[in-house]
Amino acid sequence: MNLNNPIYYIRGISNARASKLTSEIGLKTINDLLHFFPYRYIDRTKFYKINELVNNTSEVQIIGVITQVKTVKQKTGTRLIARFQDETGFLELVWFKGHKWIKDSLKINTQYVVYGKLNHFKGMFSIVHPEMDILNDYKAKLQTKLQPIYSSTDKLVNSGISNKVFRGYIQELLQQIFEKIEESLSSEIISAHKLIGKKEALLNIHFPTSPQMLEKAQYRLKFEELFFIQLQLIRKKIIRKNKIKGYVFNQVGEVFNEFYAEHLPFKLTNAQKLVLKEIRKDVASNAHMNRLLQGDVGSGKTIVALLTMLLAIDNGFQASIIAPTEILATQHYYAISDLLKKMNISVDLLTGSTKVKKRREIHENLDNGQLHILIGTHAILEEKVSFKNLGIAIIDEQHRFGVAQRSKMWKKNKLPPHILVMTATPIPRTLAMSVYGDLDISVIDELPPGRKEVQTVHRFDKNRLAVFNFMKKEIEKGRQVYVVYPLIQESQAMDYKDLMDGFESISREFPIPKYQISIVHGKMKAPDKEYEMQRFVKGETQILVATTVIEVGVNVPNASIMVIESSERFGLSQLHQLRGRVGRGGDQSYCVLLSGIKLSSEAKTRLKTMVETSDGFKIAEVDLKLRGPGNMMGTQQSGVLNLRIADVVKDSPILYNARNAAIDLLKEDPNLLKPENNQIHKTFAEISKTSGAWSNIS
Repeated sequence: MNLNNPIYYIRGISNARASKLTSEIGLKTINDLLHFFPYRYIDRTKFYKINELVNNTSEVQIIGVITQVKTVKQKTGTRLIARFQDETGFLELVWFKGHKWIKDSLKINTQYVVYGKLNHFKGMFSIVHPEMDILNDYKAKLQTKLQPIYSSTDKLVNSGISNKVFRGYIQELLQQIFEKIEESLSSEIISAHKLIGKKEALLNIHFPTSPQMLEKAQYRLKFEELFFIQLQLIRKKIIRKNKIKGYVFNQVGEVFNEFYAEHLPFKLTNAQKLVLKEIRKDVASNAHMNRLLQGDVGSGKTIVALLTMLLAIDNGFQASIIAPTEILATQHYYAISDLLKKMNISVDLLTGSTKVKKRREIHENLDNGQLHILIGTHAILEEKVSFKNLGIAIIDEQHRFGVAQRSKMWKKNKLPPHILVMTATPIPRTLAMSVYGDLDISVIDELPPGRKEVQTVHRFDKNRLAVFNFMKKEIEKGRQVYVVYPLIQESQAMDYKDLMDGFESISREFPIPKYQISIVHGKMKAPDKEYEMQRFVKGETQILVATTVIEVGVNVPNASIMVIESSERFGLSQLHQLRGRVGRGGDQSYCVLLSGIKLSSEAKTRLKTMVETSDGFKIAEVDLKLRGPGNMMGTQQSGVLNLRIADVVKDSPILYNARNAAIDLLKEDPNLLKPENNQIHKTFAEISKTSGAWSNIS
């Protein structure tokens, strides 16, 4: 039997049931079923006597005999009741469905093992829809101790595929293919990491012979899963560096040196200098750069991006920055244009709302090489946008772009441009190793000198007047204030109402002409949004009422208060990003988290974390524990994290071991051609066929 055969090759699985297993839980092949692991186990080592039972609704296992079976009519149908007893007493077994076939299958005065959740009513114990095995059959089965429980759905259970039936399929499968299961790791790795064999691991993950063997099986299978992910990522990184050629920026020329010496507005931090050194080393080699730049909000990623683009210009190339929103793209455009205003560098902006005449001008200047830096949104990815010689593409807040979108940048040139992807959402190390393990990673872990930590407080709605008074005091000092409302797609109408209600109450509390208020939200046209944003940037309005469109990129050093309404509805990453909009000047800044009284435990954890720390990496670790890797990265990024058994948070020690094993192996045998690595090579080839990773494009 081949592991790639459909699951209906297994005895007992009909075509109809195979179809249900595929549609409900995605099981198509025998290999899928073999690697569909239990999510918990029940200890079936203890047997109770009926007179030992207590009323605590626990799951119990009893050996006894059925002495009587009867059908009882009730208002809504009938129920089947069997009297089940051992030498110490009796209880009732009850069924509400499947009466006929159950009644026909029950044997009087035959020893059964009965298992189920205990109920207690009017002094009588009962078990509803129990699991039952004739004692002799039970002893002959694999599942005699720790019993596996598999994820299922109501449709599967209602169609007769109970957990017991599913265990039967797994048992049948193991009996048919056990001897054909091949080892997938080398004997050296198995020995070095004290792993049990593949066969033993698969047997004990489904039918553990002891808690100790279950632990060993879990470790082995988690290690293997993480090992092959790391092997794939690291090998792709090596291949990319050796085979994919990039443009060579071999000189640091006049443009870079003039800006660095005469126009750099502040001294670079040591972290920024180190990252710049890493980038310069990449682009000076003949290899293609594919680097992830992580930096907390306000750490100075934009200046590093600009200096990198100036390197490209010095070497006769064009550069581009792509941002996920018009607001962020526009912010980059103004910031970079301002920094370069005394230099002969051409910068332009291309977004969805750029007029046709202006687009034509941009296209022409790109083609003839007169435009040095193009900043924009997804509009840059359109086919009609072509560069004369794009040397580097910088993708900001890159997790918001799908991989297929990013790949379009590769098609803009004969050789792919160097890629620098930036994120202000810190990524925990374990996650970075799993999702971006094939990229080179740089981290700016130092804030510019003179920045004061934003003071964060949590206040309930009833404290709103005190918050308003605090806002007035800051405005009297000449400061500005953000007030942000949540935006959740499923409830846009409600969010819009919340925003407009909030705007009205703030307008009453802060009346014109003494106060001026801007409002920005997703329903506004782009020019109107830009007009309101610019009023706030120029200091013409003191308060900006907005939805999360201002989450990233907005830079107003004079804004000193961020008030986040309904803060319990925001994720940690969003809260951290929003807080990063203040604290950009030399004055003390504040973040006020307003919430309702009723908070879930997760919401309490999020708000407490925000109050206690401003370290983006610590916040990201809490976020990862709360949400899990898939949700944290978003569906566009989580493909590599569809793990069968491992968890990159809980299993980080195993991840480090697996990554180190993969690195050591590829140092010794980069192409996996040594005889002792035959099984690794074979397994790796199978996995690579189906994974289709896009890792060359970050």
